[in-house]
Amino acid sequence: MERTLTYKITNPMPGQKVSGFLKTKGFSTQNLINLKKDPESVQVNGKFVYQNYILQDGDALRITICETEGSEQILPVELPLDIVYEDEDLLVINKAAGMPIHPSLHNYDNSLGNALAWYFRQKNTPFVFRCINRLDRDTSGLTIVAKHMVSGAILGQQVAAKSLQGEQAEGISREYYAIVKGKVTPSAGVIDAPIGRKESSCLERMIDFEHGDRAVTHYRVVAEANGHSLLALVLETGRTHQIRVHLKYLGYPLIGDYLYNPDKELIDRQALHAHKISFTHPITGERMEFTAPMPVDMQHVLAPHEI
Repeated sequence: MERTLTYKITNPMPGQKVSGFLKTKGFSTQNLINLKKDPESVQVNGKFVYQNYILQDGDALRITICETEGSEQILPVELPLDIVYEDEDLLVINKAAGMPIHPSLHNYDNSLGNALAWYFRQKNTPFVFRCINRLDRDTSGLTIVAKHMVSGAILGQQVAAKSLQGEQAEGISREYYAIVKGKVTPSAGVIDAPIGRKESSCLERMIDFEHGDRAVTHYRVVAEANGHSLLALVLETGRTHQIRVHLKYLGYPLIGDYLYNPDKELIDRQALHAHKISFTHPITGERMEFTAPMPVDMQHVLAPHEI
């Protein structure tokens, strides 16, 4: 794929090089290294220059991002793909439950990566798979995929900023819907409990106040029906299985969660849906927000049932 970015330079810092300016725009060190591999990737006023060029007021800087190789190890497979938004820099996808993000030994041809490899092959466009906010296989909802190395780096920085700085950081914010059994009390609160690996399992996580990583989840009850509660949860950090482990710790584990609460009476997967996501666009700087409706299987748990 090829993406061209243009910048009008106004009152640059004294002695500011192209490389320094690009870092202020969120380009990573690796991005700059990759750009150096293509001597025609940087132009100023229509002429090719090196990254040590000193910018002047009024300069027109043009950056060409050219990626000719894709994620060749990912098999293209025609799978359903719900694209909520797409532009030159990213996609927002409403992932179905049961679809892993990445291919693996036991999920070689049924992942989001496979679906996107097919999608971009139809466009005859090289595509490197860069999923920004990963969801568990059985968690449905919104996820962001970067379309080139620069958008990937900047969005990745937003994820890191949110984890390090918490609510005050204007990074990627996510709100989830979750269904648990019973009436949750208190009806709103903050779960602040560190999460670490469970020694007896390579997959399972647990609350670990001695060795765990900081994890903070904000929750509130949205609705109650059929002996269950629908919660809205906002992640301040992004630990593996954070919501699943935190709700179990609270005493209200997700229904249908095969790992932490195998209650599959009403749903055969963890009742968790990433329903809202907001972030700053990596190139335009615009604040963006998207929502995805709760899936039918979760709606069914809360819907009126015939007696």
